[in-house]
Amino acid sequence: MNNKNLNKTDKVILGTTRGVAIAALCGLALWGGKVIWDMLRYEQTNDAQVEAYVNPVNVKVGGYIKKIYFQENQLVNPGDTLLLIENNEYDLSLHASRAALEHARAQLAILGANEATLLNNAAVSQSQIDAAKAKLVRQQQEYTRYQNLLKEESTTQQQFDNVKAALDIAEAEYQSVLHTHKTSLSKVNDVKVQRAAVDADIKRQEYLLERNALDMGYTVVTAPYKGRIGRKNIQEGQLVQAGQTMTFIINEAAGKWIIANFRETQVSGFAPGQKAIIQVDAFPDMHFNGEIESISPATGSRFSLVPPDNSTGNFVKIIQRVPVKIRLTDGYDKLAVLLAGMNANVSINK
Repeated sequence: MNNKNLNKTDKVILGTTRGVAIAALCGLALWGGKVIWDMLRYEQTNDAQVEAYVNPVNVKVGGYIKKIYFQENQLVNPGDTLLLIENNEYDLSLHASRAALEHARAQLAILGANEATLLNNAAVSQSQIDAAKAKLVRQQQEYTRYQNLLKEESTTQQQFDNVKAALDIAEAEYQSVLHTHKTSLSKVNDVKVQRAAVDADIKRQEYLLERNALDMGYTVVTAPYKGRIGRKNIQEGQLVQAGQTMTFIINEAAGKWIIANFRETQVSGFAPGQKAIIQVDAFPDMHFNGEIESISPATGSRFSLVPPDNSTGNFVKIIQRVPVKIRLTDGYDKLAVLLAGMNANVSINK
C-alpha cells in the first residue's frame, strides 16, 4: 500500500517537475526569440540618459543677500524674483552719477553764458575798431596836409610835430583795439573748446549713470525663463561676488531629449528622422517615442578634456561610442515625469 502511494507521489512530482521544466524552456525560448528578434530588428543601447538644459543662475554684482524668494525644486516663471542683493552702495553710486551729470550740464550753461558775453565784447571791440580806423584816417589826412604846409613854410615845426604825435597816438589806439578784438575772438574759441570738453564729459556722465542704473537693476535677480529650480547653495546675509552661482534652473520651455551613445559599429545606417523607442529605468512599464535629431560629428572621447592619442605607447583597440541626439515626440504631460540624468534604453529600427 505504501509503495503504491509512493509511486503515485513520485509520478505527481515527476509530472509537475516536467511541466515546470517545459514551461521554463518555453519561456526561455520565447525570451530568446524576442531577444534575437529585437537584435535583428533594432539597434539598441543602454548607454543613454535623459538630458535638459540645466543652467546656472549667476549674479552680475556683488554684495550681501538681502532676501531669497525661492525654494529648492520650485517651479518659477519668467521674471519671477529669485533674490535681492543689498543695494545701498549701488543707490549711492547712482545718486552720485546723477549729481555729476547735473554739475556737467550746469558747467555747459555757464560756458554758454560766458560765450555770449565774449561775443558781445567782440562786437563792441569791432565797433571800436571802426571808430579808431576813422580817427586814424582823419589824422593821416591831417598829417599829409601839414606836411605840405611845412614844405611851403605856411606852418610852424611845432604844429607839424603836434599833428605827427596825434597821428602816432591814433595809430597806436587802432592797433590796441585790433589786439583787443583778436583777444576777444580767441577767448570765444577757448570757450568753444571748453564746451566740446564739457559735452564729452556729459556723455561720459550719462554712460556712467546708465551703468550705475544697470548695476542697481542687477541687485534684483529674476528667473530668465520658465523652469524648475535645482539645488540652493546660498543663505540670506551671505556675501556673494559677481559671477557667483546662486542656484541652477532647468529650462522647461526648451524641452527634454535623449543622448544615446551607440557603438561606432551601430551607427552606419542612422539618419535624422529615424524613429526611436525609449524605455526609462525609473518607469519600466512606460515607453516613450522619439526620432533622431542629429548625430555627433565625432566620438564622445574626442570631446573629453584630454582626447586619447593612439600614436604613443601600446595600442589597444577599443570600440568607440558615438553620441546620438534623440528628440522626444510625446506630449508635455507624458514627458513631465522624465528628469534630467535618468538612465534610458534606446532602440532604433534598422
